[in-house]
Amino acid sequence: MNISLPELEQAINYWRLQRPAIGEECALSPEVNALADVYALMIINHSSSVALASMGSVAQQLIGAWRQHMLELSAAARSVN
Repeated sequence: MNISLPELEQAINYWRLQRPAIGEECALSPEVNALADVYALMIINHSSSVALASMGSVAQQLIGAWRQHMLELSAAARSVN
């Protein structure tokens, strides 16, 4: 399974809201930092998508949690209509 660059950007923004930057230096949270590493490699390699299996387990888990959140939001929106 792959994740596209726009999806990764959405996942990073989700985790930025969940775990905002902290301290005077506004250091990234560990969650955002893990995904930012993947993002940087995609930009350097001019990749439009990347296989989940090619990234570390932390990044995989973070993306999985974000995808689960998106599924739940979608299901909640469908139940309202």
